[in-house]
Amino acid sequence: MERIGLIGAGRAGTAVGAALAVAGHPLVGVTARSEASKERAARLLPAVPVLTADEVTTRADVVLVAVPDDRIGEVARTLPLTSAQYVVHLSGAHGLAPFAGLAATPIALHPPMTFTGGPVSLDGVLFTATAPDSARYVVERLVKAMNARVQWVADDQRARYHAGIVHGANHLTTLVAQAIDVLREAGVADPAATLRPLLTATLDNTLRSGHHALTGPIARGDVDTVAAHLTALRVLRDRTATTYAELARATVEMAAEDGRLDAETAARFADVLAEARDGQRPDRTGEAPR
Repeated sequence: MERIGLIGAGRAGTAVGAALAVAGHPLVGVTARSEASKERAARLLPAVPVLTADEVTTRADVVLVAVPDDRIGEVARTLPLTSAQYVVHLSGAHGLAPFAGLAATPIALHPPMTFTGGPVSLDGVLFTATAPDSARYVVERLVKAMNARVQWVADDQRARYHAGIVHGANHLTTLVAQAIDVLREAGVADPAATLRPLLTATLDNTLRSGHHALTGPIARGDVDTVAAHLTALRVLRDRTATTYAELARATVEMAAEDGRLDAETAARFADVLAEARDGQRPDRTGEAPR
């Protein structure tokens, strides 16, 4: 099996390194500069020596550069890499450009997963890879060893790929946090418990069926309900009303495109949402949502 060298002891790098070690790949060393990194390396990679970057690199077949995105290229250029090695980063946003001009074969390998600093199971995670054809067998072997899967994305599509990941995951946190705040303002004692079964079912249905999973007032054409929501949210004096209106506009367009909303109803929604964008209070009945 390939010998793995880990440059950086951040959350993602140590988690992937630990998964490779469990799979039987020898980890020849890890670099760790801060006290937090040293503690994380000691906890997740207890049998792996903490070495200098040069020492790690010269002992490894695969050098995993697990540093912040904007430092990948800078750090990689300082390593004594050879043409017999593979150099890998874990960034979703970057492709192969940070490794341009290096002797080693470049690989971009992104695990779309949340890393909290502790042990993380990568079972079933669908890694997204970009690499020359000559490196594909190495990528597939490493990913399979972690009991994960791999898909391939073209180098010039990495930014678009990462935008989709961030929009779906990071912005979901923003959306749910705003919803929790609104429920709390409404006097709901346990917003998380209120939302959990609905969100779980909605996420599962959407992952299976895409936009066909849409339910709620827009799918039903309840214009007055949406107007009442905007009136209720505006008094909170935060960004929630704006977020709601922008997402509602996108939802109306989606529902109109697949035929669930007729042109007249879509136009009524557009009027209400335009009023919200212009800062005017919708003059509607305030019908309670269902």
